[in-house]
Amino acid sequence: MDALAVVLEKPERLAINRLDLVAPGADDVVVDVEWSGVSAGTERLLWSGRMPHFPGMGYPLVPGYEAVGRVTMAGSRSGAEIGAFVFVPGSHSFADVRCLFGGAASRVVAPGARILPISESLGERGVLFALAATAYHAHSGSNRRQPDLVVGHGVLGRLIARIALAAGAEPPVVHEIDPVRRQGATGYKVIDPADDDRSDYRCICDVSGAPFLLDNLVSRLSPGGEIVLAGFYDQRLSFDFAPAFMREACIRVAAQWRPFDLVAVRDLVQSGRLSLDGLITHGEKADQAQNAYMTAFQEPSCLKMILDWRACQ
Repeated sequence: MDALAVVLEKPERLAINRLDLVAPGADDVVVDVEWSGVSAGTERLLWSGRMPHFPGMGYPLVPGYEAVGRVTMAGSRSGAEIGAFVFVPGSHSFADVRCLFGGAASRVVAPGARILPISESLGERGVLFALAATAYHAHSGSNRRQPDLVVGHGVLGRLIARIALAAGAEPPVVHEIDPVRRQGATGYKVIDPADDDRSDYRCICDVSGAPFLLDNLVSRLSPGGEIVLAGFYDQRLSFDFAPAFMREACIRVAAQWRPFDLVAVRDLVQSGRLSLDGLITHGEKADQAQNAYMTAFQEPSCLKMILDWRACQ
């Protein structure tokens, strides 16, 4: 088998190539992808060559960890059903390129244990499960606070605010410097940080990815408050110790979501407590991936770009 895939051949060079798939084993499934998402954070760093090194990193590389599609083959130990509509958080499908992510392709091979069956009625919105699980993981563990301030009103910031509301927390304040991105809030308010003089936030969640904000965020904390770093930062972070000392501030890094986070957000979506509506703003046919990636990286109004693979099987 083979598949069409987005390939980052080197920084700032992208192609759509047909690649051979690795042979699926008894634990694996084959999924014909219908839609995949473009990450304006992680994949922007891969595109620019600024992604910090992780095991398996390098070029050429198939990006993507947000895909939905249909199971067309299921190994005897995969636990999957042929025909199921599933979310796929990336894959290791291709032998001749790096597959640290591996989801931006027309067909993928993945362990059955990694896929998540979801409602077919979600359609392309299913690509948002990775970001929803990331948002859930940041604040929904044991003894963790829901944020009362979220910094950044992209898709991740919106999901964090929506999950806080679903958890019964007070509506958080959201800071956003881009006037275009201040639109679209439901049940919480979004303001320019310059218009906020509060310094009593108990839990601040930063999803901006901006490495220079820590001193400002510390100044907005109440004593004993917490800053959660839920964005992705390609530069060294630093902060002035004395103000943090006086507030006895806690700084926590939110790691990658876990499988139980995916299941939890699926349950929230299925129950109607969490909506994924209004977050996908742009889409392109997969053969227009070059245009899609540039729009995702450069257009402020683009919250989430998706690629449509349905004509590429």
